[in-house]
Amino acid sequence: MFDSLAQALEAADERGVSLGTLALEKEAQRGTRTHAEVVAGLQRALHVMRDARTRGLTGDVRSVSGLVGGDARKVATSQHGPLRGTLFSEALSGALAVQEVNAAMGVIVAAPTAGAAGVLPGVLLALADRSGASEEALVRALAAAGLVGAVIAQRASLSGAEGGCQAETGSAAAMAAAAGVELLAGSTAQADAAVGLAMQGTLGLVCDPVGGFVEVPCVFRNATAASIALAGIEMGMAGVRIPIPTDEIIDAMAEIGRTMDIRYRETAGGGLAATPTGRRLARGRLGPVRGG
Repeated sequence: MFDSLAQALEAADERGVSLGTLALEKEAQRGTRTHAEVVAGLQRALHVMRDARTRGLTGDVRSVSGLVGGDARKVATSQHGPLRGTLFSEALSGALAVQEVNAAMGVIVAAPTAGAAGVLPGVLLALADRSGASEEALVRALAAAGLVGAVIAQRASLSGAEGGCQAETGSAAAMAAAAGVELLAGSTAQADAAVGLAMQGTLGLVCDPVGGFVEVPCVFRNATAASIALAGIEMGMAGVRIPIPTDEIIDAMAEIGRTMDIRYRETAGGGLAATPTGRRLARGRLGPVRGG
């Protein structure tokens, strides 16, 4: 769709439209789907996201290994945290909920991957609940997120095996930041800032799933990435700007991923996966699941 975010921003500003509106128009212009079909596809994605969040928040979802599940409900119902009852807490619990459903082999929307599927719905649906956003606004927000994800895929990678978790939850945080600004009717400049500020906060993040399963620490990193996305939105909407252009931040992520030790790229050979407890869990609880 676009080779750079700068190119997309320029096109949106020339037309006087938001990134989300631009993304919807460009996708329809590709000729494979009409505008109505593009919108319908995004509405279906929203439906799946809502269902996954609802299911995860029941607290009954457990992964096959039993290591993951029930924490989304704990955060959602906690009366002890300093941020209880806030948008922040709702975004965290939503991100955990969707990712717990993923770990339990439930239906989710890869955004941009299954391992990072909780970030975007966690942030976007929490913002929508608080603001009373329309379905049309949510569709545009998803389109904006998709545009950012497409640029990242073009310039870098969305794969943890290729670029570490910065390429998965980091990209998801950037996408959620764009979606949040779109939903709040922010400017293209604010969206650009939010994306860059979110992405810079995840540079160098390793992918180290214990036992090779997308459970620990993956589920919890979705909540962390949701908080980073919210920070990007808050700063971007306030007028904070990072001096490094967003496209250069994406390029830096690509360079870091290329030079990252293979142990930290989804091989379960380093990081938390290689800790004594990580190895014990892989042998004891995850080994039988693998049939080993």
